[in-house]
Amino acid sequence: MKTTPPIEKIASIRHSLAHLLAMAVLKKFPNAKLGIGPVIENGFYYDFKLPASISNDDLPELEKYMRELIIKKFNFFGEKITPLSAKNLFKDQPFKTDLIQEFSKEKKQLTVYATCPPEIKKWKAPVKGTKIMDCFIDLCRGGHTDNTSEINPDAFKLTHIAGAYWRGETKNPQLTRIYGIAFTTKEELEKHIWQLEEAKKRDHRVLGERLKLFTFAPEVGPGLPLWLPNGMIIRDEIEQYAKEVEKALGYKRVATPHIAKEELYRLSGHIPYYADSMFPPMKLDDGNYYLKAMNCPHTHMIYRSEPHSYRDLPLRLAEYGTVYRHELSGTLAGLLRVRGFSQNDAHIYCREDQVEEEFLAVMRLHEFWYRDIFGITDFHMRLSLPAKDKKKYVHLPDGWKKSVELIRSAMKKSGLPFTEVEGEAAFYGPKVDFQIQSVIGREETASTNQLDFLATQRFDLTYTDSDGKQKPVYVIHRAPLGSHERFIAFLIEHYAGAFPLWLAPTQISILPINDSFAGYCEEIKKLLESHKIRVAINSTAETIGKKIRETEMNKIPFMLIVGEREKSAEMISVRERGGKDLGTMKPEEFIQKISPDLTPQKMKF
Repeated sequence: MKTTPPIEKIASIRHSLAHLLAMAVLKKFPNAKLGIGPVIENGFYYDFKLPASISNDDLPELEKYMRELIIKKFNFFGEKITPLSAKNLFKDQPFKTDLIQEFSKEKKQLTVYATCPPEIKKWKAPVKGTKIMDCFIDLCRGGHTDNTSEINPDAFKLTHIAGAYWRGETKNPQLTRIYGIAFTTKEELEKHIWQLEEAKKRDHRVLGERLKLFTFAPEVGPGLPLWLPNGMIIRDEIEQYAKEVEKALGYKRVATPHIAKEELYRLSGHIPYYADSMFPPMKLDDGNYYLKAMNCPHTHMIYRSEPHSYRDLPLRLAEYGTVYRHELSGTLAGLLRVRGFSQNDAHIYCREDQVEEEFLAVMRLHEFWYRDIFGITDFHMRLSLPAKDKKKYVHLPDGWKKSVELIRSAMKKSGLPFTEVEGEAAFYGPKVDFQIQSVIGREETASTNQLDFLATQRFDLTYTDSDGKQKPVYVIHRAPLGSHERFIAFLIEHYAGAFPLWLAPTQISILPINDSFAGYCEEIKKLLESHKIRVAINSTAETIGKKIRETEMNKIPFMLIVGEREKSAEMISVRERGGKDLGTMKPEEFIQKISPDLTPQKMKF
């Protein structure tokens, strides 16, 4: 017996629910005009031109009718249909007629699907003059359940209503779009609803403003974040530890300028392959200059600045380089997509016999950062291969084949999960994206790693082998933490702003009951700071209860409450973030208690 794959099964459920939604809307508005109802991530939607207004308050009514249809076990039937029959069938549906005309011009096969009561066991597409009976018929490419009994009536929900132009063009009529989410079980639905609610609370843009991590200014420009002192602490802590880890792994640090002449990017091949993503050139007295959109061409020039022997390789050159991308204003999203960002970048120059080992080490480094340092356990790799249309890629078939084989072998040896996709490779070679998922289900590309076989040809990157001959090097582009901007946005949402102790901008807040304890609080502050602990005293005139609430709102890991009892005994009362009372203790005892968490876990080299 053939089993439907889980992905296809949930897609067919969601597509079927879109048709049930259309049936519910037609029951409420018989004269509604139908747009399209596709499957989307986690659910579906359907577009309508309605004769009257509708709001989110109407959604429960529509849901109720959809559940009634599910319980009645309606059947789905699909049929091919001619353009003439389709036009007759949907003569009162202008948007369907629009689609029929387009598909007919493109000579695409037309199909219709009917959703019928259980007593109808067979169905044929009606021709002119045929009675349609009690079935709902829609122009549709298919992908449905056989029967609504396959749909869990407790595992879907209509979420919201939005406006949408027909075909996404403002010159066309505006329609009403109704969104829904659907899963196979009630538990999956409830988890997703929780994730949606959590996502609102964890939005890095909201938390970034509240916790004073970063800001944007129209005078500076969209997509160009300004890092505030609190956010800069997070950046610095991550960067400093990354430098420490990379130094221990044999990386050497370099730095490159923010601009370069046009000749460099023509040499690299980014012009013309990547020019659309670069800012327009600046014309100076000695030629055109571009803002740096990537670090690799600059680093290649560093490698090329002196000769190298096979004994020098692998050579690992690392840089926290700031780059600039010409992202469209409509695509910018907080820190997740910006126009200027700093990358945890490095380029590894190695012999062919070293590629697999070096790539494997890079993957191990990713695993260390995600799992051991940040507690991100849900991640996988994605091997991106060139598309069938080779116009966007350099034509070096042997280079592509060998590079893919080397990467695929290393990925298999890593033991980490990975998938393969076509069409997302870099123009100069295959790439591996590390996809990480936060607790709210948001998946992001944390970093991209590439094996570059083109650079050695364009830049003449070679080494002298043991036989005295010049051999080409392979270049591995790697950035385990991607950009500060994107990765910190992910961390803000992953932790809900409650960073681990070593990463928190303010680690300790001292809360005096009143001003008379200011002197003792200063003594505690100096003691903590002598152990390199980031500490602040809340000296406002607010009540202690309000100070505690404010400290919790600011996500500070620990608060030390100081009153007469604590001062007299030279003690502190300790509360942990989240409201846990740790009792009274000596300041030195508290420092000893938190010391292991003041620094990230060390890598075992």
